[in-house]
Amino acid sequence: MAESHWIIDEKVYVYRRERSPFWQCAVYLSGRNHRRSTGEANLALATEFARDWYQDRLAEDRMARKGLLAEKPEAPKAKRLPRGKLGEKRLSEAAEAFLRKWRVLAEGERNADYVASKEIALRLYLLPFFGAYPLSTIDAGLAQAYRVSRNTPPEVEPTCDLKGRRSAPALRPWRRPSRSSLRKEIICLRQVLKTANRHGWLSALPDLSEPYRKSNKVSHRAWFSPGEYTTLWEKTRDLAKDPPTQAARATYEQLHDFVLIMGNTGLRPDEARRLQFRDVSVVLDEETNQRILEIEVRGKRGVGWCKSMPGAVHPFERLRERVGGKSTDPVFGPMRVEPLNRILAELDLKFDREGNRRTAYSLRHTYICLRLMNGADIYQVAKNCRTSVEMIEKYYASHIKDVLHAATINVRKPSRQRKGPSAAKARANAPRP
Repeated sequence: MAESHWIIDEKVYVYRRERSPFWQCAVYLSGRNHRRSTGEANLALATEFARDWYQDRLAEDRMARKGLLAEKPEAPKAKRLPRGKLGEKRLSEAAEAFLRKWRVLAEGERNADYVASKEIALRLYLLPFFGAYPLSTIDAGLAQAYRVSRNTPPEVEPTCDLKGRRSAPALRPWRRPSRSSLRKEIICLRQVLKTANRHGWLSALPDLSEPYRKSNKVSHRAWFSPGEYTTLWEKTRDLAKDPPTQAARATYEQLHDFVLIMGNTGLRPDEARRLQFRDVSVVLDEETNQRILEIEVRGKRGVGWCKSMPGAVHPFERLRERVGGKSTDPVFGPMRVEPLNRILAELDLKFDREGNRRTAYSLRHTYICLRLMNGADIYQVAKNCRTSVEMIEKYYASHIKDVLHAATINVRKPSRQRKGPSAAKARANAPRP
């Protein structure tokens, strides 16, 4: 049973709960009961604290009744979520079910980084916003509210686990998401809702299409013209021969071989990072009677094949001789982007005339464009680059003049020569004997 004592003419009382060593004090003023822990285990010290605390509360009460004390601002009301049906699943539960199946079914079918990106998108962005919502309340309006929130700088960026519980805010600076990133997040949300639909937790999928979407301008990918590509590899060659410091020699030698191999194979940068020496073979091509590289490529499209230009053979042999590792060693190893960016900035090649930023990926675009300019078959180029003819026609062939054949375009039908008046008309007008 709690122990209590009245003080100050029975206006204030101090009391101690059964399982607490500290005394607390309480007073009733203007229809409200005020309570406070004294933080003292000694009754005499607690009583002294309660006297001072009562005087402060009494002064505040008098000032409030005279209107001299500003009212405390109301605490912001917590966001009320719409109520779903009784026992209805929430999106956090559907996300957990989706990831459990996604990891198993996508293993070996999709790239490991792509599989992991789904969990990252859910944990960082989707679950903090949608996690506590019942599945039936997620509609087009809520999806649009999510797009607005992603494009609005937040005060903090919380993260969530798969149970929808928020963790500590992320300490990275906010950046406006690109259109592509936001589209991938909505696709991930749709995949979670499809999982809920397959389990019978959701009767129909909502419309998650983007409103107010303007027609996208089809722009070509940033690439290097033949003259610009020559300028680039000549600069890397000079730096490989005469580096600024001896410690940087290996970096520039590797960068020079990287530029030549990428420009002669059309590999994606992620494919080049996964490339091992056992994946590359130097062969003699029977059709061209030239030495080329046959590369077993592992990337986002699974496993594919690539046949290089002859210009990639010597850089690869030079790289293999310099590294001299096992067959399972990476060809390029960890690549640093700073040297390439510094060279591009020095040569004023970082941006093309449309303002598109050039990166290591631009070497792949350069390979495709140069092949098309030299009259290569577009289907064979697409197969060699592990992409589609549609993508090449959309982003590459549309701006290359060499794929337009003037002889085929400027065709003229043979014009019919004008003849004189018909024979009948000529006979009618002929003079009679």
